[in-house]
Amino acid sequence: MKEDNEAVIDKAKLRRMSQAERRELASMLAELDEPAPAERAPAEPVQAERAPGEPAPDRADPFRFDPSLRRERRLALLVSAACCVILAGWIVVLAATLPHRFDAHHWRAVWVNFDVFLLAAFAATAWAIWRGRQILILLLVLIGTMLFCDAWFDVGTSLATSGFVISLLSALFAELPLAFLAFVGARRLLKATVAAGILAGQQVDAGHSLRCTPLAGHGLDEALPRGRAERRAERAERDGRSRQSA
Repeated sequence: MKEDNEAVIDKAKLRRMSQAERRELASMLAELDEPAPAERAPAEPVQAERAPGEPAPDRADPFRFDPSLRRERRLALLVSAACCVILAGWIVVLAATLPHRFDAHHWRAVWVNFDVFLLAAFAATAWAIWRGRQILILLLVLIGTMLFCDAWFDVGTSLATSGFVISLLSALFAELPLAFLAFVGARRLLKATVAAGILAGQQVDAGHSLRCTPLAGHGLDEALPRGRAERRAERAERDGRSRQSA
């Protein structure tokens, strides 16, 4: 019994596992929970034969079997393709007609308003982190995109000027690293959300807004680097032991 108890996986070890390891563990547990062939009900309904390559009903692709989703998908594909064609032509027109120099009007207002929007995005992101809401994923993507745009236009508009070095340094050591961290955090949180939904076997409730839906998995820990997540797990384990001993 002692050897068996030593092999038990506690919460701290589960937190240190990667998403792939958790999915593999959940798959193994699901296989163990399946009833043996002799224990199954003798009279199971016979499923209708499926065409070759057609998935089982419980794992069917909704885009293949829902006509409304198929129409929406075709419409989205058509709009995206049309935007690509139009934008490609517009790029050619701009490259041939735009002047090399241009005196921009309301230059101060443009940049001040952009930074105000960026400040609002950071404030909304801080709120989503504090409350642990799903909208954090979208806000991280928004902040990363705005920071990339900020770096691009800062460097591009300061070429051959005295402010080029400052713009380049701020892009390399502030804006681009922050944008990279935002995109990585959004990706990790999205993967955690998908994995948690698959493991729980739950469907996404379309009636709840992302502003009110809690983050899945272990919340913000999923977006942190693995080393920091492990330290948080170990700290939580020590706190739990100290409370039990008290």
